Amino acid sequence: MANLKGTAGTVRRAVVCGTGAYLPANVVTNEALSKRVETSDEWIVARTGIRQRHIAAEDERTSDLATEAARRALAHAGLGPENIDLVIVATTTPDNTFPATATAVQAKLGMNGRGFAFDVQAVCSGFVYAMSIADNFIRVGQIETALVIGAETFTRILDWQDRTTCVLFGDGAGAVVLRAEEVAADTGRGILSCHLHSDGRYKDALFVTGGPGSNREVGVVRMNGQEVFRHAVVKLAEVVEEALGANKLTGADVDWLVPHQANQRIIDGMAKKLGLGPEHVVSTVARHANTSAASIPLALAEAAGDGRIKQGQIVLLEAIGGGLTWGASVIRW
Repeated sequence: MANLKGTAGTVRRAVVCGTGAYLPANVVTNEALSKRVETSDEWIVARTGIRQRHIAAEDERTSDLATEAARRALAHAGLGPENIDLVIVATTTPDNTFPATATAVQAKLGMNGRGFAFDVQAVCSGFVYAMSIADNFIRVGQIETALVIGAETFTRILDWQDRTTCVLFGDGAGAVVLRAEEVAADTGRGILSCHLHSDGRYKDALFVTGGPGSNREVGVVRMNGQEVFRHAVVKLAEVVEEALGANKLTGADVDWLVPHQANQRIIDGMAKKLGLGPEHVVSTVARHANTSAASIPLALAEAAGDGRIKQGQIVLLEAIGGGLTWGASVIRW
């Protein structure tokens, strides 16, 4: 096992060394969607900021999206499948009830039994949860390198007659590679902390109507939008304050806010609370819609890939999803 405390003045951290993303080729605009359901581009944009979404092809599985994002993240990191000890896939839309979609990704990457793989289900907060789990495995020295993926074919659990939900979601996958490094405790790169919460009393605010343990059906999404919005405003503000406080930081120290991409109004509200202008916020919701667990890693991959996020900067992740679940992570990039 690794030296967990490091040398004097150093700590062992999970450092982001690669990002990758994959979006299905099929793009559906609000205008195209308005021919299928009673809605309009103006109505959707005014309430959510969404202008289009990507929808997976009939023969594309969640594991296919996840695998492509993973390959791109590995290429960005300059690593191969033989370097990975752990694969975590955060998803609400697995290929099968079991086995875990992560094991399908493990096989498609050609890891050939190397390491271990499992799924995490925390809906839109899933990627933040998965990052926290991988971070802990690395901190205690159980692994050296992790592949953390958020992947969804969320459009397959939508009720296309319900215009309040079907206009909100899209499909896609994003991935990050985390690698253990011994870094300076005060200025070193890596995940500084993760903060997770849930409250099952609000499970009916956002849920799917089916499941193998209840009615044996896949089900469709149902959401009380006003209640979810109300909780999001309060709970995200609280967990962000908790995360920054734990690291003796303030909003002024944040270089980039990379939030869950659900609603532009929620994103703008959080940025305002932190005192951040739009030039410090990564927003992809207009082009990707809400891709649930995939939304944060998709946004990370875009902003890291185009050079906006630079080494040494403070990056704040936050998300809220069905459960209700919510969380935040602070990373020194």
